[in-house]
Amino acid sequence: MPSAPEQPSATATLDALVIGAGFAGLYQLYRLRELGLRVRAFEACDDVGGTWFRNRYPGARCDIESTAYSYSFSPELDQEWRWSERYATQPELLRYLRHVAERFDLRKDIVLRTRVIRAAYDEQAHTWRVTTDTGDTVDARFVVLATGCMSVAREPDLPGAATFSGRALHTADWPLDGVDLTGQRVAVIGTGCSGVQAIPLLARQAASLTVFQRTAVYALPARNRPLGDAEVAALKADYPQFRAAQRRSGGGTVFEPPTRSALEVEESERTAAYQKAWESGLLSGLLRTYTDVLVRPEANETVAEFVRSKIREIVTDPATAASLTPRGFPYGTKRPCLDTDYYDTYNAPHVAVVDLAAEPITRITPGGIRTGVRHHPVDVIVHATGFDAMTGSQLAIDITGKAGTTLREKWAAGPRNHLGLLAAGFPNLFTVTGPLSPSVLSNAVTAIEQHVEWITACVAHLRENSYTEIDATAAAEDAWCEHVNSLADQTLYPGVASWYNGANIPDKPRTFLAYTGGLDRYRALCEDSAANDYTGFTLSRRAPAGVARRLPSPSRPALDVWRS
Repeated sequence: MPSAPEQPSATATLDALVIGAGFAGLYQLYRLRELGLRVRAFEACDDVGGTWFRNRYPGARCDIESTAYSYSFSPELDQEWRWSERYATQPELLRYLRHVAERFDLRKDIVLRTRVIRAAYDEQAHTWRVTTDTGDTVDARFVVLATGCMSVAREPDLPGAATFSGRALHTADWPLDGVDLTGQRVAVIGTGCSGVQAIPLLARQAASLTVFQRTAVYALPARNRPLGDAEVAALKADYPQFRAAQRRSGGGTVFEPPTRSALEVEESERTAAYQKAWESGLLSGLLRTYTDVLVRPEANETVAEFVRSKIREIVTDPATAASLTPRGFPYGTKRPCLDTDYYDTYNAPHVAVVDLAAEPITRITPGGIRTGVRHHPVDVIVHATGFDAMTGSQLAIDITGKAGTTLREKWAAGPRNHLGLLAAGFPNLFTVTGPLSPSVLSNAVTAIEQHVEWITACVAHLRENSYTEIDATAAAEDAWCEHVNSLADQTLYPGVASWYNGANIPDKPRTFLAYTGGLDRYRALCEDSAANDYTGFTLSRRAPAGVARRLPSPSRPALDVWRS
């Protein structure tokens, strides 16, 4: 990795502060600078990249095709950057983000190795006072949380962990210089997407690999491959049309939406459709085959059983195949994974799976992992235990809004905001792809661009009209939360314990964290609010005496367009 750039000096007073320098933070910094603002980005890591700087484990790669999982705002960038694979690896994604930072001269306004620990709102000045772990204090009119959906790792809490004499690793904090596991007895705890990507590569090095699995996963073959010159040239020629279609799409990828139920076709036709989707190498391929896969249990069971049949075909040992076969939850209600040789890896004689439902871990010992059945001696433990998704990165900061209310207090029963963008009582504090927005149910980069562009236009509107504050109304926030929950309740998602509803974190409130209505519908709602003087928000000007003059938003019942 090239040496990190020197840190620019922190500015005491800013127009805007961006927290984070991954996909979201870089683009937000770029757009706010275009407005001529005094803006900085604070990044806790040693370099830009966000998720793609931290997640360096073997096998880490995107699960949306590289040509779609990339910025669309610059046609020149589209033409000059060449993706080498269908699904880019972490090193290539990090090179891309470093290239963006350098191409658009963003580094001069990024302060690295600086973690924001506190933010408090000044109700009289309409500014945020932000404190970092380096001791810097910055005042900013606007703060944008570009902190990522998956940036706070779930740390394992296993008895005896501190006594382990070997090496303990976490996929979300993999050593920069890598790890040589040759000849080592390795344990992996967790089989979410990080585990699914890492396990085949770890197995190539390890003398033995034991996977401790709490829940079997639905994994689909990625069909990854190098991109040839002719294919790249065709993709680049089509980029303008593709990007336009991508922005109009329901999930940030371009596909023909299904028109029929899974239950209205013959089994042979349905199986053929599933086989085609299986061979496509697309994460959402199976979910796109029929209209009711995520809303009707009977329809979902047809695709779930198809995937189970594939696992039985690939894994040669029947007992191992049974352990790896997911049951008890509908397909797609826990995030599916794209894999390369995941199931086939368990055919190797030195790879084993431990079903934690039948053989739970009781403690970590100095020499390995003890379950209720036996002791597993290991030299290395790899924790692939996921993240405190969607809300973890925001609640990791001590944020205090109006009347001394903290964000943690406000969200004690689950996140609340309007349009996924602003929480009532926390003015001028925007969030990019946070809770109650499409975020993790869409192409993250497309969702990021939509949010960043809305936030940038909003800030421009406020400044052009001499407003100094925007805050969500309590009524709009209540209606939005009701709408998000109502849409989720029409699907199979809420009935399943997953990180989508916070079930992977002890004591985290159980509420569905994403907007299921589609990115296209969501974009229209955001645009409607902005076009009608930011309906659902209150815009204010700071009075000379320090008392804000409140100018309520128009009273037209715009919320009715999405109230379920």
